[in-house]
Amino acid sequence: MRLPVLTEEEMTERQRELAARIAGRRGAVRGPFRVWLHSPEMAERADSLGAFARFDCSLPKRLRELALLLAARHWDAQYSWNAHVHQAVEAGVPEPAVRAIAERRYADVAFDDPADQAFFQFAHEVLDDHFVTDATFAAALGHFGPQGLVDTIGALGNFTMLGMCLNTFQVDLQADKEPPFPDIHGYGRVARS
Repeated sequence: MRLPVLTEEEMTERQRELAARIAGRRGAVRGPFRVWLHSPEMAERADSLGAFARFDCSLPKRLRELALLLAARHWDAQYSWNAHVHQAVEAGVPEPAVRAIAERRYADVAFDDPADQAFFQFAHEVLDDHFVTDATFAAALGHFGPQGLVDTIGALGNFTMLGMCLNTFQVDLQADKEPPFPDIHGYGRVARS
């Protein structure tokens, strides 16, 4: 990691308070929170938005996890991917879709459930095209309503910020995990031959 991991002795009272709250909700202070604790107010707000996106928004768990994987792959955030890929599959995201996303074969991503397909198309267009077609918007709106689409954008934004943080500060890659993306090694893109 590019920043030092704060020890409890190095933390201010505010940082210790936040670390205890984060550990209480998430089991430990790890990953991006070790970075965000350097800015306590940022840590508090990131924790709040992240908790909403992961646990409390209107989307079903499988779609929250799918949004995380899509943002993680968009930003090549291996830590996020590795931390959530098994949760996504357990929540119902099909393994062939997960593999296709990891390999950037988006045309091969298919879901049996039309709502899941509409969600994927919506999130994929937002991340990769930066715009959403009228047809994609209408399909997603029909399945998820206004609140679902707003929550989707909030989740994608949160997971985007997460990916940017993990890569910029080079948060430790899990040594026991296989690198998930064929075109990424460490914190850089593999040269194509």
